[in-house]
Amino acid sequence: MTLLRILGCTKGLHMSRSILVQSGVLTSKLPAIGATGTTLHTSSQRHSAGMMSSTHWKAERVISVGLLAVIPAALAFPNPALDYTLAASLVLHAHWGMEQVFTDYVHGPSLPKVVNASLLFASSVAFASLCYFNYNDVGLAKAIAMFWSA
Repeated sequence: MTLLRILGCTKGLHMSRSILVQSGVLTSKLPAIGATGTTLHTSSQRHSAGMMSSTHWKAERVISVGLLAVIPAALAFPNPALDYTLAASLVLHAHWGMEQVFTDYVHGPSLPKVVNASLLFASSVAFASLCYFNYNDVGLAKAIAMFWSA
């Protein structure tokens, strides 16, 4: 049961649709609103990494909430496993966030492809750099602790 039906607003939608049909504004090519359960989308349906939009949205929220646990855990108990988890989570969170900004604000036939490729390259370099730092130096959490203590 949709929210509109719960609120009793479907009569207004059907009435508006019939007015649009009579005036010739609404043609048979457009979907019926509210009558068949058709969803109208306001933005393009780009799926990041081949995921469905709902799955991608859930994954973004899991990473965001997971960072609330990973950051304090990595700072309180520095070890390589948490350093790599922190590096992956931070880069993935930043990548998905910038991807949404670019999806919203970069338009055109070829510019979005160039920008997304650049973002993928930058995210890959950032993750590789953090992994290199974790492997060859003190690790991300200890480096942050050393930075704060200085």
